[in-house]
Amino acid sequence: MNIAIIFAGGTGQRMNTKTKPKQFLELYGKPIIIYTLEKFQEHEQIDGIIVVCVKEWIGYCESLISKFGITKVKLVTPGGETGMMSRYNGIMKAAELFPEDTICLMHDGVRPLIDHDTISKNIESVKKTGTAVTVSPAIETIAVIETDNKVGQIIDRKKCQMAKAPQSFRLTDLVKAHQKAVDEGMLDCIDTAYLMQMNGYDIYTVEGSPENIKITTPTDFYLFRALVDARENSQIFGV
Repeated sequence: MNIAIIFAGGTGQRMNTKTKPKQFLELYGKPIIIYTLEKFQEHEQIDGIIVVCVKEWIGYCESLISKFGITKVKLVTPGGETGMMSRYNGIMKAAELFPEDTICLMHDGVRPLIDHDTISKNIESVKKTGTAVTVSPAIETIAVIETDNKVGQIIDRKKCQMAKAPQSFRLTDLVKAHQKAVDEGMLDCIDTAYLMQMNGYDIYTVEGSPENIKITTPTDFYLFRALVDARENSQIFGV
């Protein structure tokens, strides 16, 4: 069984929006979170979806899921005080609903340009290796900054990749690692792959599209709109 755990817990502070969390901002009458959910809804290998949402917006999220016919969503559950605790909440709810060998694709609700092939490759990687982290090539030089703004090591970008989402693992492994972190008081780990690596798992990469952006700032939203327009135009003109 394969499921997606979609995180829609942000409040949109870097988006400068005072009305809605960023995942509910609309493009052409459709919220960002729905663009994301549709990609997993339409994938033939995805059996179920759990959405982790800002508590105060759960009712609104559920109404959108119903309106847009996202039938694979099994539960909308509240997030936590940190990203780490939101992941913990989602994983523990998944453990109540699905078998322990379920493949879980952990994905951001504000990464709406995830594509079918990347979802498929994540599932296949977990089947073969137990892990999968979506990456794209680093296109900028990476520099380590030391004290007083001094540049330390400059890393060859050919050796670097940008870690994105989905980040995918077996449910039983996610439960063990996240429960251990909570028991040890490590409540602010920002990345699933990092936590799993700290627990001794070898992390294997899946190359995804550079267009798989996370919408965090207004600039990201404008880029999202441009990419959606470009895809629509290519279909119209048969490019």
